[in-house]
Amino acid sequence: MGAGSKSRRNSRTSPHHGVGMAIAHHGELLQGVFEDENGRLHRGLVTLPLPCKTARANFQPAASRVITVHARGKTKAVTAARLTLDHLGIAAGGALEIDSDIPVGHGYGSSTADVVATIRAVAAAYSQPLAPPRIARIAVDAEQASDAIAFDDQAVLFAQREGIVLEDFGGALPPMLVVGCKANGGLPIDTLKLSPARYDGQEIQQFRVLRGLVAHAIRHQDPICLGRAATASAWISQRRLPKQHLEQAMAIAQSAGACGIQVAHSGSLVGILFDVADKDVSQRSRRAAATLQTAGFVDVEICPTHRGGAAW
Repeated sequence: MGAGSKSRRNSRTSPHHGVGMAIAHHGELLQGVFEDENGRLHRGLVTLPLPCKTARANFQPAASRVITVHARGKTKAVTAARLTLDHLGIAAGGALEIDSDIPVGHGYGSSTADVVATIRAVAAAYSQPLAPPRIARIAVDAEQASDAIAFDDQAVLFAQREGIVLEDFGGALPPMLVVGCKANGGLPIDTLKLSPARYDGQEIQQFRVLRGLVAHAIRHQDPICLGRAATASAWISQRRLPKQHLEQAMAIAQSAGACGIQVAHSGSLVGILFDVADKDVSQRSRRAAATLQTAGFVDVEICPTHRGGAAW
């Protein structure tokens, strides 16, 4: 479809109040450097979704090209709104409101959730929903780096600085519980000040193996295999952005019979992963949560990593 056809289509679209939602994430299951189909290396990650925390955006279109937002510090969301309008070929603006319960500065992806919810709200206002790959690309353009929550429950290896999918694993992650907490006294981390991690050749070889483990875990819905991959990735991250007492968290996970641990590679989050189908998972996850609190980890909570999971 040519640009003229797009413009005529948009001119017939009656704008209305648009609403968009996005979930948080609990850091990453895997992050590193990975090959594409041509053998070129890209930074990439596999996001751990956390649907118990969300951002909601409301967009009211206006004839003026000015975009207003009710809250301070939402400049990335404003940029995302403008980029979405430009992509749709719409010369307009509007009023943006964002309501989020996602904490800032710990690795939950609060800014990406704002951005993704905004993109969806603007697209909804013109009855032109966008596919996840396009949303993810606009999010990266708005943020410079973004996680993969635009794909919701669909597991992908995502190049967070390029906005491209390196591998679609062909399904959702196996249902798990994450007993999440914050290390380092719960202090937030300014991700804008973090330099991209540099990896050596041995670590790049490890990432190739871990990518295969993740693919196997999703294909066979195997939380134990996924936990092994996440644990190995967490230890690699520990060399760049250390989490205090991560060894103790690992010991707690092993004692509770968990699948493994995971971390936010640019935040303070640490998670212990459980298979929801395991026997006595409720008691074991609660016991692990209590032990983490006793050990000094803060803001301990238990959340399912899949939509429709019961509150714990």
